[in-house]
Amino acid sequence: MPPCADVLVVGAGPAALCLAGALARRGLRVEALAEREPDHPWTNTYGIWGQEVDACGMSHLLAHRWSDTVSWFGPEPTPHGQDYGLFDRSRLQAHWLAEAERAGLGWHRGRAVTIDHDDTGSRVGTATGDALRARLVIDASGHEPVFVRRPDDGPVAGQAAYGIVGRFSAAPVAPGRFVLMDYRSDHLSEAERRQPPTFLYAMDLGDGLHFVEETSLALAPAVPFAVLKDRLRRRLAHRGVRVEEIHEQEHCLFPMNPALPDRRQRVVGFGGAASMVHPASGYMVGSLLRRAPGLAEAIAAACTAAPAPGVLPGPALSRAAWDALWPGAMRRKHALYRFGLEKLMRFDEHQLQHFFATFFRLPPEQWQGFLTNTLTVPELVRAMAVLFAQAPGDVRWGLMEPRDRELGLLGKVLAPDAAGLRASAA
Repeated sequence: MPPCADVLVVGAGPAALCLAGALARRGLRVEALAEREPDHPWTNTYGIWGQEVDACGMSHLLAHRWSDTVSWFGPEPTPHGQDYGLFDRSRLQAHWLAEAERAGLGWHRGRAVTIDHDDTGSRVGTATGDALRARLVIDASGHEPVFVRRPDDGPVAGQAAYGIVGRFSAAPVAPGRFVLMDYRSDHLSEAERRQPPTFLYAMDLGDGLHFVEETSLALAPAVPFAVLKDRLRRRLAHRGVRVEEIHEQEHCLFPMNPALPDRRQRVVGFGGAASMVHPASGYMVGSLLRRAPGLAEAIAAACTAAPAPGVLPGPALSRAAWDALWPGAMRRKHALYRFGLEKLMRFDEHQLQHFFATFFRLPPEQWQGFLTNTLTVPELVRAMAVLFAQAPGDVRWGLMEPRDRELGLLGKVLAPDAAGLRASAA
């Protein structure tokens, strides 16, 4: 029985919609499978730097955009001099859904539970007994994927955050301002300051509304929500700010540094399922916007190309997709970022403040490129070398001191496929 579609996308979140639309626009027969309706409201906030969203032509989908962007790594603010935007979740979702509908994408409701492969494609079975066939299956079901398998190479750190959209007795941030990181901790006791640091991520939404969020960059295991909630309220109270109305609450937890999936498996991942979260910053939406078109183009080309003699079309299509999503340079950068995060996770409060103060003194093209994962490997290494040279002694010692799996992660920069356990093929 021939496949009914070129590509079946599993999921209905930002990664799934972004890629499904890109695939359908290239003339492929694309279908999608999700447990919920594709227009089920998203709950998380999605931030992006102004240059990123402008380059992708998506700035019209922002709910807010700030030019006054700062962080605190000491008593005085550090200005960033770069715009930052917050997507309107509903408009972003509707935009991608409309694109997919215009391109003829078909939706199926159901929970994917089984998958079988043959030479020409794959068959996905649902919990209700339905079956869908496609030449290629894309797993975009999130950070705990349905089908994609990743090697286990140690603890995975989680970025955790508790946030409130609401009204307050006084403005928690200056009018028209976005705060990327506020690491001030004068509201904590000395004993608490020796615990893993957290920071405030906050923004003025206008009309008396503000979003404030206490965030842990990364930790394994992750900082509990109760701790983050307590720290946020105490931070606000220390500055004379009371919460008067809560319009929304956000509980955000996602893995920062999982290993890359085994690229030999037949199912191809995208988004969280493919470990696309930036291991040093937690950003992913900008990466989805940049990388979806290239992946879709590679899949479309592989679908129309005749396989080489002796090469089965199903496995060849999967290999072409994995190679386009995670080429050697991207795998090396991922290893570098994971190495860097291992360092940051064991920095104390003062080291982290010194590190980020130095980081944001780099030329904007270096720190922006680092955070958006747009530097080449040589450019990334150069930026890290400059940071090391300019950092104070406590940061340099922390960066030099080898611990735990750091050397293994550094080895993957040179040979990204040499280490790690092979994930079982889905």
